[in-house]
Amino acid sequence: MRLSSRAASLLAVAAALPLALTACSSGSSDSSDTGSSASTKSAKAKDPNAGLVTGTQLKKALAPASEFPAGFTLQADNSADSGSQFLDPEAKSTAKTDCTRLLGTSWIQVTGYKGGVSFAQNDYAVKDQTQDLAQEIDEFQGTTAAAVMKEFASVATACAAFTDSDTHATVKTTGKSTAGLGDDAYTLTLTSGAWQNGTTLIAARSGSAVVTVMSTAGSDNGAASAKKLTTTVLSRLK
Repeated sequence: MRLSSRAASLLAVAAALPLALTACSSGSSDSSDTGSSASTKSAKAKDPNAGLVTGTQLKKALAPASEFPAGFTLQADNSADSGSQFLDPEAKSTAKTDCTRLLGTSWIQVTGYKGGVSFAQNDYAVKDQTQDLAQEIDEFQGTTAAAVMKEFASVATACAAFTDSDTHATVKTTGKSTAGLGDDAYTLTLTSGAWQNGTTLIAARSGSAVVTVMSTAGSDNGAASAKKLTTTVLSRLK
């Protein structure tokens, strides 16, 4: 799950801050105000995170509890965000597609991209955990969000049939581009003879942000509830 890996990244960032502050406070100061000012302006101009929003801001864009069906409650263990600090971007993994990531929250990692430089996520479930609705927003630098979206079609092909590690049953995956959601969107549907209901996964891009939703709610493989949740989050991002 993304929660543990991203939480580790946040701890690393927090641990590095005191060192960074010490480094800034030690040594002699530059006597050239003009040179320092020019350097600062240059650094700001090249900031790859300029215009991006933080995890703290993304958390506010997640759909609130009032948008979820009756009986669904927040799962605290699966709630996380990157706070006010931007994370270091990570290159796309070249490892073989891990299709089992489609079975959990933070399934965006199945694309090979670990996640954005900022993120927020949580999920809601019914008491017996038989129905689940998860949401996540990742903010990416440059054109990376568009690159992430292009990977979902490849995922649908690579994961057309794979084994559920929990039930040891075969899971079938179908995918399609989806119109009317954000700048572009893609839907993956997972089904298995061993499941009572399938799973719908929707990824939708809004500028530099990618919204990923997972739903097993309802009797339609989670299709309607996944679309509704995606639409809600996209509207809150504007």
